[in-house]
Amino acid sequence: MKNIYDVLIGPLLTEKGTLMKERENKVLFKVANVANKIEIKKAVEEIFKVKVDNVSTMNYQGKKKRMGKHAGKRSDWKKAIVTLKKGEKLDFIEGV
Repeated sequence: MKNIYDVLIGPLLTEKGTLMKERENKVLFKVANVANKIEIKKAVEEIFKVKVDNVSTMNYQGKKKRMGKHAGKRSDWKKAIVTLKKGEKLDFIEGV
């Protein structure tokens, strides 16, 4: 990918993600399906000005859904778990 802002779609704010952030200094992101670990690391470091230690990614298949006789499928998506280096901090909702 050419633009770092196309790599990160947004943060994943879940209970499990909040616990991982507090205990293990890991942050969850929803990322582009074609993004690799190197691009994700560069994007997080440049956008949030933090040092990244490790990146793990997982691909999720979209669920099949029905509405009456019409069948459809949700989009496939990718999740990244970004481990920050010791002493680094990243807070999305610090102003709230």
